[in-house]
Amino acid sequence: MHIKKSLILLLSSYSCFLFAQEKTIDTVYIFDNQMNKVKLFHKITTLSPADIQKNSANLSDVLRFQTAVYIKENGRGAVSSPSFRGTSSQQTAFVWNGININSNFLGQGDINNIPLFGYDQMEVKSGGGSVVYGSGAIGGSIHLNNELAFNKGFDASVYSEVSSFATYNNFAKASFSNDKFSVKVSGNYFISQNDYEVEEKQYINRNGRYYNTTFNVGASYKIAPYQTISWQNQIYDASQHYPIFVENGNKTKYNSQTLRSLLAWDINKNNLSNSLKAAYTEDNFQYFGDVNQPKSSGAEGKNYIFKNDFNYFISPKFNINAIGEFQVNKGEGYASGIGNISRNVGSLAGLIRYFATKDLRFEAGIKKDFVENITSPLLYSFSGKWNALNWYHVNLSVSRNFRFPSFNDLYWQPGGNPDLKSETSTNFDMDHELSFGDFKITLSPYYMDIKNYINWLPTPYGYWAPFNTYQVKSYGLESQITFHKEFGEHAFTLNAGYNFAKSINQETKKQMTYVPLHKAFGNIDYRYDFLKVFVQGLFNGLTYTTTDEKRADAIEPYFVLNTGISATVLKKYTLGFRVNNVTDQVYETVSYYPMPKRNYSVFATINF
Repeated sequence: MHIKKSLILLLSSYSCFLFAQEKTIDTVYIFDNQMNKVKLFHKITTLSPADIQKNSANLSDVLRFQTAVYIKENGRGAVSSPSFRGTSSQQTAFVWNGININSNFLGQGDINNIPLFGYDQMEVKSGGGSVVYGSGAIGGSIHLNNELAFNKGFDASVYSEVSSFATYNNFAKASFSNDKFSVKVSGNYFISQNDYEVEEKQYINRNGRYYNTTFNVGASYKIAPYQTISWQNQIYDASQHYPIFVENGNKTKYNSQTLRSLLAWDINKNNLSNSLKAAYTEDNFQYFGDVNQPKSSGAEGKNYIFKNDFNYFISPKFNINAIGEFQVNKGEGYASGIGNISRNVGSLAGLIRYFATKDLRFEAGIKKDFVENITSPLLYSFSGKWNALNWYHVNLSVSRNFRFPSFNDLYWQPGGNPDLKSETSTNFDMDHELSFGDFKITLSPYYMDIKNYINWLPTPYGYWAPFNTYQVKSYGLESQITFHKEFGEHAFTLNAGYNFAKSINQETKKQMTYVPLHKAFGNIDYRYDFLKVFVQGLFNGLTYTTTDEKRADAIEPYFVLNTGISATVLKKYTLGFRVNNVTDQVYETVSYYPMPKRNYSVFATINF
């Protein structure tokens, strides 16, 4: 594919736009075309498929041990939700290939009902991003990205893993590409009896079984030197059995099915690019109050999405970007009082980027959402990055972000509140990046002011209902240190972080529940010739679970250590062994639901 050299320089360390003659290169089609622009102004944590496989039990473990995100999980593999910087799970946006996939009903993503395998990269962005990524991008966003390369020929691999608690994980992928066509397919099947025991808590994870199946397929075709038609599709089917506390307790389960399909037409020519996307997403779930009886409740959600992203270079220093999106959100509940409902959602956003020099750049954005029957605020963002010295870079971002009420918030019966306002936040983010040889240190202070917080509260009528209640102010520090060194056949990589989060309910002046003041994580990788070793650790500080900061009900601090080793022979065959929770730590992320103690896994990979 032919591409302007200005676009190549966009991804370079200088990130400046300079017009020059065209150049032919092997290309990679990236479905989230905005992410490369986001990286010019914001710190992004990127995880590769190899990183993801270190914590192969579920997406919760990946985020818990390798990112700044705090995860609360009702026992391994059960209901799980994320928290950025002291915000709620509804204030986190999940983005699949550039499309916001938060549930219409819950307004969030259940992490353990989102596929783990089949992505080419996972990227985590802290801080507000509603101008680009829509409702819910208040505390941060989690990006699940696929890409398709050209001129790479055939490639395939099979991964298989056997773990404690009768856990089996199998993943296969294959790809083929030439100069005009690229296709990639993958499939994953995961099942676990999940029947672990924690003697110290007199706890057995009864009825903890879960399984899921995922199928991904993507294809891209160059219909002209500057034009590409691409398609990405994901099918997911899963079941979670919810733990019970006594042997003869009532066994329940939750089934979910997801379909996501995205068609894109991209034009990249001279100083102009345009990406037109049409997507269909479907999220269905069923809750069974008794695993042996018909479903007790459920819902079906369907979204029709059309999005156009226009990018134009006015001059070597000015770039304008216009994004328009229209959605039809449909839903129908079962035994929830939610009837057959439909909502139209549209938005218009404009961004302008100014590259003053190779070391100084700015971006300003504005966006207006049009949500049927809901008043939405005018959103804005301003970012600037300055490479002040060779070893010191600084960037500042100010933004206004929002989350509009979910279908459950509005229509659940009894209790739904059609008069709810959208949550809004004002975010201030700053990154200080310091480089010393092979070390890189990032210090990121932040501040958030969240208003019209949506809370479900008991009513005098005996049921719960959502209301716009208090204001929350969150402030703190995210920090990260990375190091990479190669010498001969040796390679050493370090990725570690520490977070301090103060998130205060302005009515009670107390810390928000399930927001630890302190979290630290670290990952060390060492490679020698055909051998690889990794060690990862997680420290979680005292975490309050009640609104009055009752110490007796708080989750105690804990430290969890994992490690693994693998060997690759003939560049095709890999055999490995992992130990999770090496020190046999007894810990919880949600009260009354202990996580597994020491457990093991053996895995093998074959590359073709």
